[in-house]
Amino acid sequence: MEKAVGQTITLVRTNPATGAENRVRAKVLAANGGVVLQIGDTIEVLRDDGLPVRVIFDKVPPNLRARPTLSVTLESKGGTVPATLTYLTPGLGWTTDYVTLFDDAKQTIDVQGWVTLTNNTGTDYTNADVLLVAGNPNNGGGRRNWQTPWNGSTETIDEAGTESNERERLGDYYLYPLGERTTISNAQQKQVSFLDVKAAPARSTYEFNNGWLATNDAASASSVLKFSTSRAGGLGDQLPAGTMRVYMRDKRGDPQFIGESGIEATPMGSAMSIRTGEAFDVKVKTVVAERTRVNNRRWKTRMVYELTNARNNPITVDLGQNGLWGDVKITEQSLEGKRVSADRVEWSVPVPANGKATLTATFDSRY
Repeated sequence: MEKAVGQTITLVRTNPATGAENRVRAKVLAANGGVVLQIGDTIEVLRDDGLPVRVIFDKVPPNLRARPTLSVTLESKGGTVPATLTYLTPGLGWTTDYVTLFDDAKQTIDVQGWVTLTNNTGTDYTNADVLLVAGNPNNGGGRRNWQTPWNGSTETIDEAGTESNERERLGDYYLYPLGERTTISNAQQKQVSFLDVKAAPARSTYEFNNGWLATNDAASASSVLKFSTSRAGGLGDQLPAGTMRVYMRDKRGDPQFIGESGIEATPMGSAMSIRTGEAFDVKVKTVVAERTRVNNRRWKTRMVYELTNARNNPITVDLGQNGLWGDVKITEQSLEGKRVSADRVEWSVPVPANGKATLTATFDSRY
């Protein structure tokens, strides 16, 4: 109806009582928010009042197309001229998923990277050459407030890598051309593999992070899978941001899902930690055993960490104490730890099979 503005149509009205039809010619004046018609010398609004009425068009309006169509007018001076049409569309997209199979006995992982292509453009793309651009381009959001910076971190990178390879770059983005042409129809999702790594070194461990002066009775440690994206002894590639799902085989040899984590865009050579969930049999109890004021500027705090292991094999828990900002000092500790960041100290605490372990640490702080 919008395309018929300015044209003459036929209105067919049916008498509900008799079924008789009455046909009148009408000129379409407007069709934005309501249809305005000129019938003879009168102006009427076509209302949806429930009375039987239909419209007959003399022909399809010349500017109406059944499918989204781009029409281009060219002025040629003869001969053959190559032409390329490039345009942006919001209807095409892709996401990344990683399927990771962890072998506990061999301490290795098999990783497959899958791209899920989504087409909602209204157009089919047949035998298309697909090039993926991995990164986070700004879509007009403007500058971020300097007081509230955000870097999209998902806390899966323990140490950012510094390696590079021959993968093509575009500014600060990486390009991932699909190996083969693919067809993706309108309203279709399609998965294509882009990464396949076998038997990369990995290890499973446990991790517990404690806040400053935090206490709890028995909190679960996190199950963590650690590996590298380095060229030697790792996955050997950059990883686009996505979701990494981790599986392990049971005694029957069937892969079982054990957890997942979102990962950020990861440089090659990075050390990664994927937290798959909470450990069933590994608990940590934290106690502020002593807290006294030394003087008007300093406090002495003694923390006790009790770790329990209900598994039939010995384990190691990476126990981290956060909140150690400024000039906080460790004056005593039952196990040597290391400062891994500006506010965090970490201990690797061995816990025997079906046993317990205790760690104590005394902090000298201004708060």
